[in-house]
Amino acid sequence: MPDRPLNNLLIITVILFTACSGMQSTSSENELGSTDFERQVNPFPVHDTTGAQIGHPFLGGFNAPRPQFVNIDGDADPDLFVQENTDELMFFEHTNTDSDSPLAWQTDKFQNLDIGEWFRFADLDQDGDLDLLTEQPYSYIRYYRNEGSAENPDFSLAADTLKDANGKPIFSDRQNIPNVTDIDCDGKLDLFIGRLDGTLMRYESTGRDSRDIPQFELVNKRFEGIEIVKQFGTMHGANTMAFVDIDKDGDQDLFWGDFFEPSLLLIENKGSCSNPDLQGEPQPFPPSNPVESSGYNAPTFTDWDQDGNIDLFLGVLGGAYNATQTLADNFYFYKQENNGTFSLQSKRFLNTIDIGNESIPAVGDIDGDGDSDLLLANKIDPVDDNTSIVYQFENRGSAEKPSLHNTGALDLPDTYHYAPSLGDLNGNGRADLLLGTWKGRVAYYQNTADGFELVSKSLIELERGSNSAPALADIDDDGDLDLFVGSSGGDIHIYRNEGTGNEPEFVLEKDAFSDVRADSRSTPELHDIDGDGDLDLFLGTKTEGLLFFRNTGSAGKPTFEQEALPVALNVPSLGTPRFADFDGDGTAEFLSGGEGGGLIFYSR
Repeated sequence: MPDRPLNNLLIITVILFTACSGMQSTSSENELGSTDFERQVNPFPVHDTTGAQIGHPFLGGFNAPRPQFVNIDGDADPDLFVQENTDELMFFEHTNTDSDSPLAWQTDKFQNLDIGEWFRFADLDQDGDLDLLTEQPYSYIRYYRNEGSAENPDFSLAADTLKDANGKPIFSDRQNIPNVTDIDCDGKLDLFIGRLDGTLMRYESTGRDSRDIPQFELVNKRFEGIEIVKQFGTMHGANTMAFVDIDKDGDQDLFWGDFFEPSLLLIENKGSCSNPDLQGEPQPFPPSNPVESSGYNAPTFTDWDQDGNIDLFLGVLGGAYNATQTLADNFYFYKQENNGTFSLQSKRFLNTIDIGNESIPAVGDIDGDGDSDLLLANKIDPVDDNTSIVYQFENRGSAEKPSLHNTGALDLPDTYHYAPSLGDLNGNGRADLLLGTWKGRVAYYQNTADGFELVSKSLIELERGSNSAPALADIDDDGDLDLFVGSSGGDIHIYRNEGTGNEPEFVLEKDAFSDVRADSRSTPELHDIDGDGDLDLFLGTKTEGLLFFRNTGSAGKPTFEQEALPVALNVPSLGTPRFADFDGDGTAEFLSGGEGGGLIFYSR
């Protein structure tokens, strides 16, 4: 059995407002320019363990994706919006119907809109184009009106708090995602809001006020007497819903995902379009092969393959049933066959690098062939939650044209929070491995012709703190690699190499750079960002974004002073920055792991 962290990583119940800490942007203008780096999701080929090319490798990973398919540009095919982080709405345009991967990533923050913890597109003013409802923190409803058209939408904030016909703000728990439909076919839109007690509130449109803002009045506090409860008890919780005519009988059926429900529940409308009847017993869906996940399943429907049948997609947000298992497999696609049955096509509809959560990369020439290879570690393996995993991506391209292939996991002892760093410590031309863990140790593995061989399981051990995150760099310009180690408390620990480039001896330099720290969970990276010949320091953090400390000293005698980040880089929570020249042009690209379990990538 592995060493287990004190907070028991195996007990994870992800609810919406804690799962979405968000991408954090810290940037400013400087001599390099704010557009010096450009975000890319597919800069070069990356292949999975089967050899298949990954369609969108550098999306950053998903832990709690909230999807919705809509035709946002009026071209008759379904575009995709996905929220993973607070206030960020990822947009994928449907660009090529004949392609195996017709969705093209466009942005992480659609029209720079602030959306809180949820979003829902709907034609609120019934003018033929889509408007947008989002969360107004905390737990109210923000309304963006489409001032453009169905083909060229332009969303403008019309009301930061949607109110009912009596002028009272409409409350919607931020863990719950509401929906809009015309449930009784009277031409008036109905707003449905799920409650934490498992019941459903219905508001009906009363028109628009003097500012052209839609107004709603409360019709039912307990619509149709619906109360969603746990399979074997009375528990209910955070929820999502969708309305669709799944049985093609002309009325709207209700689908419900609940924190305490491992499946997706269907409440069939047994009435008619004008007289809905949704008082039947909720049934797991699909009937012949019900969804089984960690719970809190967010449904969206579209005719993905344009065959006339509505298909089902689920974002698994992670509920009460071991949310660790869906940290990577969490975007389900069920195809509806011609006979009305649904077959599971994929648990990763968006194909991206995703190894779970809290990913940490390391880049170096592992096989000594002159190009950059990649290691990627997670906090805990979603398949085997007894350990962290470190995956190796071999560069089978070249120094100028990389092509990464996932060759599987390194053979390592079971423990949590592996944090790799690569550097040639014995002078044999191949990158050796330093490996941090949650216990605050750093192990040393020498790179031999047969892989990594353990030299010391505790090369260094932090005097205080846990979650050791090593980074190798020659900080004193003496020709050998020194060691920086981040920690759970945010401190940076400096170990000078008092040995040589072939036989390192790392010695703690107490109180060195004591002003260099984060509030918590620091991950260091050294890189000369300003081209002045000395190494500057970047720190990934848990909540502060990417911190920057400029070296105002020299290559041999560094002095670090905190400044605004000199380039525009949007990093995830628990960012783990790395600079590496993947394309051999002499200029380093930027990549980072993070809470989502994947990688983001910026090139110049």
